[in-house]
Amino acid sequence: MNAPVFNEIIHAPNRLQICAMLSAVDSAEFAVLRDTLAVSDSVLSKHLKVLQTAGYVETAKTSGRAAERSTWISLTPAGRRALAGHLAELHRISDLANITNSG
Repeated sequence: MNAPVFNEIIHAPNRLQICAMLSAVDSAEFAVLRDTLAVSDSVLSKHLKVLQTAGYVETAKTSGRAAERSTWISLTPAGRRALAGHLAELHRISDLANITNSG
């Protein structure tokens, strides 16, 4: 189990959703992420660049004719660990709120 650690890189709403979606699959196509998040190509690219710089995602382009090329994104092992730690911290924080509200 990963230690609870708040991760400001992952915490941004779109980046948290990207990591969560990628954690459930081996990889996802750029267009699927873009459409699911309902953002533009440039917005998704910006978030992916932040995650890639941190070492949390990798991208791979398929080869073929221009119309058939696509970009696939996957969560790296470091990204999976960072997401797990961040989610553990969010659960820890949530538990504090539950204790405060139930007392």
